[in-house]
Amino acid sequence: MPNDFTHIRPARITDAARLAEIEIFNYRLNFYPIFRYDPFYFEELSVPAMTEEYRREPERILHTAVYDDGVVKGFVRVNGDEIEKLFVEPVLQNSGIGGALLSYAVEALGGKRLLVLEKNLRAIRFYERHGFHRTDRKQRVDDTNEFFIWMER
Repeated sequence: MPNDFTHIRPARITDAARLAEIEIFNYRLNFYPIFRYDPFYFEELSVPAMTEEYRREPERILHTAVYDDGVVKGFVRVNGDEIEKLFVEPVLQNSGIGGALLSYAVEALGGKRLLVLEKNLRAIRFYERHGFHRTDRKQRVDDTNEFFIWMER
């Protein structure tokens, strides 16, 4: 049975603030506990600043699809065959939105590979449940002792 992508659409510039909000909340929830760098996560990383980045770099919007059932609840960004970002509003995680966005990224946008933080075990398990597998390729996170791992489908 084909996936139902009824609530998934291309992102629009008018979604910029909502995309920024979802991305920042996920960064704080998933990455702050690992990196613990307050100046970045609580000063530099702000909804107004990231919204402005989206508006200055419209190509980011062009590569993004949102889950919108009346409210934008998550998004996925694919560039070529790389899934660059996949975020769901934290309070709505585990409701099928991330799975729908990932299926859309694979089936409609050609996403086949992605980077995931090696310590983000929850994300790794999510991608494995959706047909991705870890590779032996790693990439250091700039100026840290942490690593991204490549996953492929």
